[in-house]
Amino acid sequence: MVEFVLVVGRYGARLRVRRRFCEENGMKIYIMTDMEGISGIRNEAQTEPGTPAFEAARPLLCADVNAAIAGAFDGGAKEVLVNDGHGGGASFLLDRMDSRARYERPDGSRNYLPGLDETFGGVFIVGAHAMAGTLNAFLDHTQSSTTWFNYYINNRKCGEIGQVGAIAGHYGVPVLLVTGDVKACAEARDFFGDIDTVAVKEAIGRSFARCIHPEKTADMIRKAAKRAMGRVGKIKPWTLKLPIEIKLEVTRSNYADNLAKNEGVEREDARTVRKLVRNARDILWL
Repeated sequence: MVEFVLVVGRYGARLRVRRRFCEENGMKIYIMTDMEGISGIRNEAQTEPGTPAFEAARPLLCADVNAAIAGAFDGGAKEVLVNDGHGGGASFLLDRMDSRARYERPDGSRNYLPGLDETFGGVFIVGAHAMAGTLNAFLDHTQSSTTWFNYYINNRKCGEIGQVGAIAGHYGVPVLLVTGDVKACAEARDFFGDIDTVAVKEAIGRSFARCIHPEKTADMIRKAAKRAMGRVGKIKPWTLKLPIEIKLEVTRSNYADNLAKNEGVEREDARTVRKLVRNARDILWL
């Protein structure tokens, strides 16, 4: 059944098969999380592990993620797997997290979504931020605000939202829901079409944000997550033409010096390197 999902020729048939597979085997949802797009996070210090501001902000992260988990179960999920994606994967307060879900973190070797596979019905991205260079986006960046300048997949500028969507698309799994600031939500719709989004804040420049109260956003996220569950089998995954060209422009030439030493990496100019990869699982292997 899973193999059939991946090889059926038309998207309509693929989506119907995915819906039927999820109904027969139980709906599974994968939630990727970050900190910058969480409700109530309105300055950079709140996103920096080891600071008092970060410790005070961790319950805000838990609240948004719990709302998404609750909405997924409200909408019929049998299983929810959540990726603690910010700051090396030690941001959740597990004693505050919904006990019905399971939790993991990136494994440290560019395996961004280690537990995701073709058996999932959809992906939620909670707490997203816009890609580097986005005007009036709160804490816009792609991976590193100090070393990465622009990142491209098949000549399309891309950020972390697109990266998650591309990796999910490798397994035929669509992104169903994105929460974050106004610009992150707009970016998600640009990549994935008419998906559900929840804008929990609006940036005031890069460094500050005007936030909706977290009690209100928790309700918004939960309702959107439940609504998104009804769109499994209706939203297309974001799939890429193979092989995939990834290109990275860094902020200083010495960063490119180091990257150019890696296998398969070609130097394009002083600050830009490129690489061809065989599938979307490898788009961060530079």
